Parts: sequence; structure tokens; C-alpha cells
Amino acid sequence: MAHSQNRNNKIALFKGRKIRKTIYQKEWWFVIEDVVLALIDSNDSKQYIQRMKYRDPELAKGWVQIVHTLQIPTEGGKQNMLCANTEGMFRIIQTIPSPKAEPFKRWLAKVGYERVQEIENPELAAKRTRMLYKLKGYPENWIEKRMRGIVIREELTEEWQKRGAQEQKDYEILTAEIAKATFGLAPSEYKKIKG
Repeated sequence: MAHSQNRNNKIALFKGRKIRKTIYQKEWWFVIEDVVLALIDSNDSKQYIQRMKYRDPELAKGWVQIVHTLQIPTEGGKQNMLCANTEGMFRIIQTIPSPKAEPFKRWLAKVGYERVQEIENPELAAKRTRMLYKLKGYPENWIEKRMRGIVIREELTEEWQKRGAQEQKDYEILTAEIAKATFGLAPSEYKKIKG
């Protein structure tokens, strides 16, 4: 993965194609044109996107909800480009009838099926989380502590809800106070130190 000048803007590679992305509203947003070009056999992504919306009226109807125009650094300076977050990109990819998009579609179907199973049996979600940590190379004792930490955090969040915490800001304030009391630093201060 190559980095651009700005820490919030990065370039990812997918099958040798550059996919520009940026952080917006605390999540990654991907340049739609780049993703489409990586999945089709044409160099005219703009025309392809127009035809794609024509073929899928539901996508066209919801386009304004899943797409934002964001400033993306380019060789010629910053340009406004159409971007979508991960969920929006998955919706767009579903519409692309390309063999290159099929692995994405199969993966989406598999993930969706697994999440439905996890709703029916939450223990499966815990097993999946443990397996992901193991695959990333974390030691067993670290995984065990992390899993306990997740359970404790859920219990704490439920208790805060019972006592009136409602908005994200409420949780951020409470978390910052715990971090200050425990480590002497708010999470934002710690992030600055870690870089």
C-alpha cells in the first residue's frame, strides 16, 4: 500500500490497480471511478457508471445517499471526485456484471450468510473474532485478554445506557475520563504520542 502526502489520504492497490481513498466522517471513502476501473474491461468508468445506474434503477434512486463528492489529491492538485464508503462500494459492486467482480460478490454473500448465523448463535461471532486474531498472529494470552476486554466494555456500555448515556459524545467523555484516571492521558493525547 502506498501513502500519499496527507495521512488521511492513501492509495490501495487491488490487482495492480490504484484505488484512492480518504477518511471522511471517521471512515474510509473510496474513489468510485478507481474501483469500477479495477473491475471492468474498459477505461471509460464515467460512461460505465452512467450505464450501471440506468441498468439498476434502485441504485440510481439511492445514489445520492451512498455517494459523496470529496476532495482527493491528484497529480494536478486536489480534485472533487465521487466517493463511497465500504457499504456504498459493496452496493455498487453488486451491480457490476464483470467476472472480476464475482469474487467480491461471493465474499459478500458468504459474509452476509455468516452474520445471519451469528445473529442466531452469538457464540459464532466470538469464535470468528478469536480466529481472526489468531490468523493475525496474536498470542493466545493476548487474545484471551482482548476477548475479556470486549465483554467488559459491552457490560460498561450497557450500564452507561441504563444511567442515561445516549449520544456518541456521552461515551467519548466517559471513556476519556476513565483513560485519564487510569493512564493519565485522554485517548486523543495518547493518539498524538503514538502518531
